Amino acid sequence: MKFTKTTEQDSNYNNLEKMSITDLLQNINTEDNTVPKAVQKAIPQIETLVEQVVNKLEQGGRLFYLGAGTSGRLGVVDASECPPTFGVSYNVVIGLIAGGDKAIREAVEFAEDSTTQGWSDLTKHNVSTKDVVIGIAASGTTPYVIAALKQCNSEGILTGCITSNSNSPLSKVSKFPIEVIVGPEFVTGSSRMKAGTAQKLVLNMISTTTMIKLGKVKGNKMVDMQLSNDKLVDRGTKMIMSELNITYTEAESLLKTHKSVRNAINHYNNGN
Repeated sequence: MKFTKTTEQDSNYNNLEKMSITDLLQNINTEDNTVPKAVQKAIPQIETLVEQVVNKLEQGGRLFYLGAGTSGRLGVVDASECPPTFGVSYNVVIGLIAGGDKAIREAVEFAEDSTTQGWSDLTKHNVSTKDVVIGIAASGTTPYVIAALKQCNSEGILTGCITSNSNSPLSKVSKFPIEVIVGPEFVTGSSRMKAGTAQKLVLNMISTTTMIKLGKVKGNKMVDMQLSNDKLVDRGTKMIMSELNITYTEAESLLKTHKSVRNAINHYNNGN
């Protein structure tokens, strides 16, 4: 099958600069509405990869996201949100971006073109066969990502990917590829738009489903979340109130004593 970058094809719209603000917003929204449907089609692929991720993390392994530009930033965002949301160590889900931390805020020229830096970045974290590495690239052609996944394969490290082009070089080097085909962007080639939205949705699905299966959610509550601000302390207090049918003051006292919703509930149940 011939490889065609649908993410680089001409937009379905033209003369964008002549559109009114209303038309621009409505047309962008029309395109955005197609993304969840594209993600839905990829659920079987997502499920297969998540099963592998859960298995590795249950055995003490880690999940790495690897990408460049928008793809890398989205991986870093998802990884950085796992500790406060689910109470896991910052070493469980790790986001790596071509060009390093500077690239989170600024474009680092030609960083994505390196065929050695991706693997070098992984080895700094002592990546091993216990881990999973997911490459993220809308185009499916980013050298930084592809070369790293090739090396992972040769080292026996499990690989997956998220891309928005079918039959891409990245998909071919990934053991468990996820292809979310969103089609041409509203602004031709601007894959931070629909492709980026698709990546965010898929990353949410991967990390959230994994953490639920690892026992980091009780009922529908984030019982292991970090109490890093007053809003979260209040949320945690109300979780305890609801679960134990006690007053706000009692719940807040339990939470401040035991430092997490889970610990507070377990202590109360074991002591009563």
